[in-house]
Amino acid sequence: MDYINDRVMQSLIRDAESFQTTHPYPHQTIEGFLRPEAFERLCKDAPSQEIMTKENRKRAYGQKTHERLSLQVLPRTENQISTSWRQFIAELRSPEYLQFLKTMLGVKPMTPVVLSMHWHYAPAGASVSPHTDARRKLGSHIFYLNTPEDWDESWGGQTLVLDDGGRFKRHSAPDFDQFKEVAASRVLGNSSFLFAQTARSWHAVRELRCPPDRLRKVFIVVANRLSFQVLSRRLRRKDADGFPLYK
Repeated sequence: MDYINDRVMQSLIRDAESFQTTHPYPHQTIEGFLRPEAFERLCKDAPSQEIMTKENRKRAYGQKTHERLSLQVLPRTENQISTSWRQFIAELRSPEYLQFLKTMLGVKPMTPVVLSMHWHYAPAGASVSPHTDARRKLGSHIFYLNTPEDWDESWGGQTLVLDDGGRFKRHSAPDFDQFKEVAASRVLGNSSFLFAQTARSWHAVRELRCPPDRLRKVFIVVANRLSFQVLSRRLRRKDADGFPLYK
């Protein structure tokens, strides 16, 4: 593989059991999942904000709005991104990476898994309120696309692992101070963050303290189970996240 560091990926697979037993839900910061030169290329070639959509959707259950720019990987958008990103996405769709996700997330080899992918760019003042993901999601792999030249760790941007002690229903909107903060991802240095979706997989990002001309940039791969919702969306020519494939 030209982008994914197969040595790192195989090492993670061998230690999958340890990942799966992490408290309060499976999560891990991964260093060097991308080859160093590939990470630099992808950061340099990341999509421009001009082709992204401003997202300010009202969230359910009283959760705070997540303000950001977004771009979904779809057949109709892939011709807007660089060759390097198209090549990387092809590796993410490969049997090797799909088997990596299945192994880490404890999914049987023959179980169908549907991937969806997107970029999120967040400005100063933005945050991601504590939440758990939709039941159709098996887990997410977050790639951080900032470098020391455009970001400082003190500005925030880390994905926080939160422990609710089993107190909250997933369809609720608790505040940060109602959780115990268990872990935080790294934002810089070819880091990515993998976590499994469970009834207790609360996570969040605190308000960004960066200058107004900077953006927190991430690329997220979501592994979805082939649920009725996902299948219904596919029949309506939409991806697993509900975005039209060709319109």
